[in-house]
Amino acid sequence: MIRSFRLARHVILAACASLAATMAVAAEPLKPYKDDLFAYPGIIETRDEGAYRIVDYREMRDINGRDEVPERRAQAKYVSLGVRRQEQTLALDGIGHVAVGRTEGARFITVYLHGQGGSRKQGVDDFTFGGNFNRIKNLMAANEGLYLSPDFPDFGAAGAAAVARLIAYYANKSPQASVFIACGSAGGALCHRLANDPQVVGRLGGLLLLGSLWDDGYVRSAAFKAKVPLFIGQGSRDKVFPVERMEAFYQSVRKAAPGYPIRLVRFESGTHGTPIRMTDWRETLNWMLAAR
Repeated sequence: MIRSFRLARHVILAACASLAATMAVAAEPLKPYKDDLFAYPGIIETRDEGAYRIVDYREMRDINGRDEVPERRAQAKYVSLGVRRQEQTLALDGIGHVAVGRTEGARFITVYLHGQGGSRKQGVDDFTFGGNFNRIKNLMAANEGLYLSPDFPDFGAAGAAAVARLIAYYANKSPQASVFIACGSAGGALCHRLANDPQVVGRLGGLLLLGSLWDDGYVRSAAFKAKVPLFIGQGSRDKVFPVERMEAFYQSVRKAAPGYPIRLVRFESGTHGTPIRMTDWRETLNWMLAAR
């Protein structure tokens, strides 16, 4: 009798644990997609209740061990090319861009803004950066979302205005969608300009700075006042934008507003392009959605 009770109790507890795990996954807006391949390889250190993390990055493992041709072509297991069927090259008021997924009625919209010397093609290249752009394309397509990779005239006022028009156009077609803007390298100048545009900020679900730059005026921006979640990914050996400066920016935001939804992931030994390759899109966007 006792043995039967214990067995029944074990079965019930196991079933409850399984149900809880299933509910936890279901509660996350973006469903898993190759999480085992794109999860951070290891956490060296965590601070600020998880807001600051140092990730174990190793070039031999995370580039040479992941790419068929280092920095040029990811191994086949990291990419799923069926998403190309949902990819369109379009233009809006002269703004060339690539759209992947739902151009109307999207649940989420992610916009990637390239850095100096890049183009709309960078953000949809399936094989560079370890297949991480292919992952965000698939995440948006599989979750009834839209991914946009545009060209823009410059990294100043004209560029910000062009991106703002693009966001407004697609956001109006998907009024319930949260909009995430990810800025690589010099593209961060546009992220900071858009953070001061109330019309854009009203749509924002989050900003991502990937190997990018700081803005000391961010704490006075419309995005800061609206508590728009902010993610910073930075390589510890970035020679373009020093990690120490980005860490100081992170601390300044936390000091100005304790509890502000901000995260910093430092890729130890990573260089300028490491955050574009290594940032976990799904974890970051789900955190932003939960933080809003």
